Amino acid sequence: MNGNFIAYYRVSTAKQGQSGLGLEAQRKAVADYLNGGAWRMVSEFTEVESGKSANRPQLQAALTACRIHNATLVIAKLDRLSRDAHFLLSLQKAGVRFVAVDMPHADSFTVGILAMVAQKEREMISQRTKDALAAAKARGVKLGGYSDNLASVGHLGRVASAALRGAKADGRANDLAPIIRELQATGASLRGIAAELNARGIKTARGSEWDAKAVKRVMDRLD
Repeated sequence: MNGNFIAYYRVSTAKQGQSGLGLEAQRKAVADYLNGGAWRMVSEFTEVESGKSANRPQLQAALTACRIHNATLVIAKLDRLSRDAHFLLSLQKAGVRFVAVDMPHADSFTVGILAMVAQKEREMISQRTKDALAAAKARGVKLGGYSDNLASVGHLGRVASAALRGAKADGRANDLAPIIRELQATGASLRGIAAELNARGIKTARGSEWDAKAVKRVMDRLD
């Protein structure tokens, strides 16, 4: 194994959390899975919560840490996350890689399933659009020329792409906000904040080292 990892453990009762019952087994499973290679365990998060509940602050904290450190979320058993599709859909939205020790191929499998669903939806939307245009043409509505349609589609695609990039950048800025605010409170300059982020092993969204300009861009999104 290589890279950064964030471990997430879940126990169903406070008693299990205090006694370590079930928790130690999860830790051992993760440790055995990661045994060997140039990997680093950045942090570990433990949730004491029923599997039926979708309210998991430690899970959200783990996902945030994964995004900050460009880390993979690792769990001992898939059912530690959810017994339905709730977590997998949340994970897709969070944009975080994950691996389950008892089901190491679940990541690619579930992402593949979700991708197929998304593709099917796109195909259905495309077909509905074609049907609507055909119906409008049948009613005598004058449609734009071929080149006009292409230009319109291209423009919408560029707008959607820019909006997606902006949303991802805003999400990244919000993830980093507590750390940056903490460093600001110490009187650190932009250059000082960049140096501390680099010292903590936190990369920019593009996986590069921080500098003052990159920090300023993030802070501008927070203002």
